[in-house]
Amino acid sequence: MANLPDPSDQPEVTVHPTVHPTVHPTDRPGAAPRRTGPLAGVRVLDLTAVVLGPLATQILGDYGADVIKVESPEGDLMRANGVSRVRGLSSIFLAINRNKRSLAIDLKQPAGIAAIKRLLPTVDVLVHNMRTAAIERLGLGYEVCAAINPRLVYCVATGFGEAGPDAGKPAFDDVIQAACGLAGLLGHDDGQPAYVPSLIADKTTGLALANAVLAALFERSRSDQGQFVEVPMFETMVAFTLAEHLGGLSYEPAIGPAGYARLLAGGRQPAPTRDGHVALLPYPAEHWRKLFAR
Repeated sequence: MANLPDPSDQPEVTVHPTVHPTVHPTDRPGAAPRRTGPLAGVRVLDLTAVVLGPLATQILGDYGADVIKVESPEGDLMRANGVSRVRGLSSIFLAINRNKRSLAIDLKQPAGIAAIKRLLPTVDVLVHNMRTAAIERLGLGYEVCAAINPRLVYCVATGFGEAGPDAGKPAFDDVIQAACGLAGLLGHDDGQPAYVPSLIADKTTGLALANAVLAALFERSRSDQGQFVEVPMFETMVAFTLAEHLGGLSYEPAIGPAGYARLLAGGRQPAPTRDGHVALLPYPAEHWRKLFAR
């Protein structure tokens, strides 16, 4: 791993043999991949796992950042989820971890924490999705990391945020779908709540996290000061869901029920035909006239 601190004074780390960064053929062996794009020259230390954080850091990598993904020796949980041709490289893991280099470091060991702290002065962004109490027990809380690298953009993805009655509670995609009201919306027609058959809370919040990192980097370019960024899943998905579905409850006093009637109508679904389904959306009056004229 060229351009990282001298390995001779680091604790031993294990590089996953099944993860191969894409390197330009003219690069020196072991050198960091050549990067292009708006984030070329930006280095990201990715301590995230599962979906939300890895998707966000993958986007940063797509923009040209040098992303170093740190995993436990056992590997990210998503390596084993979904289908795979090679053990430890599931389809889901591959889909959200491209454009990254990989290190396996045991953060439960003092030597592992020491290795991370040696990396901190060399990176621009640190992203994690651990609870605050957990990351502080490891000795990698914001204050500690900012003292090592005052220009660090320190980003945390949380479930319910670090303030309020649900602060610090763990969260999963289905839990957030239910808490933000999305599951209830999908069950509007038959009265039974239903989950979106997608990791929509993870992915939507991942997009928000990537945008927040970009904003923090922009602010740092003006102030030359590091930034602390927190992106909670719950608040992100409430804003995502209520943009249209707060409906009449947007006002005080309310002028109608919650919900966007057109989207919640029972007939809003693909229409069956002899050879499959077709999507129809006659929206303005002119569309309706043309539809019925056929």
